[in-house]
Amino acid sequence: MIDIIAPFEQEGTKAIVRSWLKKPGERIALNDPLVELETDKVTQEVPAPADGVLEEILLDTDAEAVPGAVLGRMRSLSDAAPAEPTVEKPAAEPRPDRETRLSPAVRRAVRQHGIDPNMIEGTGRDGRITRADVDRLVAERAAAPVAARPEPASGPSAGKAKSIPHDRMRLTIAENMLNSVTTAPHVTAVFEADFSAILVHRAKQQAAGAAVTITAYLVAACVAAMKAVPEINGRWFADRLEIPEDINIGVGTALEDKGLVVPVIHRAQELSLAGIAARLADMTARARANKLTPADMRGGTFTISNHGVSGSLFAAPIIIPQPQSAILGVGKLEKRVVVREVGGADAIQIRPMAYVSLTIDHRVVDGHQTNAWLTRFVETLEGWEN
Repeated sequence: MIDIIAPFEQEGTKAIVRSWLKKPGERIALNDPLVELETDKVTQEVPAPADGVLEEILLDTDAEAVPGAVLGRMRSLSDAAPAEPTVEKPAAEPRPDRETRLSPAVRRAVRQHGIDPNMIEGTGRDGRITRADVDRLVAERAAAPVAARPEPASGPSAGKAKSIPHDRMRLTIAENMLNSVTTAPHVTAVFEADFSAILVHRAKQQAAGAAVTITAYLVAACVAAMKAVPEINGRWFADRLEIPEDINIGVGTALEDKGLVVPVIHRAQELSLAGIAARLADMTARARANKLTPADMRGGTFTISNHGVSGSLFAAPIIIPQPQSAILGVGKLEKRVVVREVGGADAIQIRPMAYVSLTIDHRVVDGHQTNAWLTRFVETLEGWEN
């Protein structure tokens, strides 16, 4: 018997069995996708560890799968009894470049919601339709303008309402956020940053054909600030503060109405601005295509929330992803009237400004270190050499 094991690389995130892609008695080949696991960040397929026949399922749909859990068992081909031949019904008008088989969970879901599978763009291996793909389409339909269904009245002011069930990602995000504010005392400090220097530098880079986003400058400035106040990169333990050498910066990436994911720029201290920009472009594209792996989101020591891209000037507190000790918030970049000293006299100028905040775990650092970190961060942005 061969155990089918849940991956160990889950960084403490709870995984749920979403669906089994094979049934007991079915013959499977090495690396065939067997079962889908879902966390608050990503849906991943667990492949077959060998050629053989699926013998039994130990953790079925909706069961929690901790890292290293035995999901099921299979027999190698040499030990397995001859499997009954299975006849697959071909899907209507299959696409030649796409896997068209549907797992039992996906079949149930498309029947339940009355969805034509050919209308779904699969994001699984070889274009396979996953349960997450079905849920995404259902959520998009629910968000479209529709007549609200009346709910039973519960009082004199009760009116019409639309009920939208929580998906698993939303529920897990909620659980993680509650855990963070319960665990860590959050404190937020706010500075203002002038983006003039990096916008000039970015324009020169773009003119030379280099694609550099503002977020790349933010990551580079975080690295500089972390070298000045390394405790911000630390992790609280009951008996010590652990400060890793690597600066692994997660960047929150919104997935429209499906929440957000946080791909991590690992060892950012070793990357140039161009290297950071290339890494960001790759990870952002894969995040929005639902192609991130657990390794892409593992090991973060600090996080950036660029909430200003959706119009927010300021947000506080921004919840710290546990077990990190701080998170940077960057508000909307906009032109503001500021006073600058020019030739010894005050002058009114228009500059591209944004509020930047650092929310910290007050167990780890105090206000002095928080402000010192923000000071170096802002100095790095405003003093960028052109």
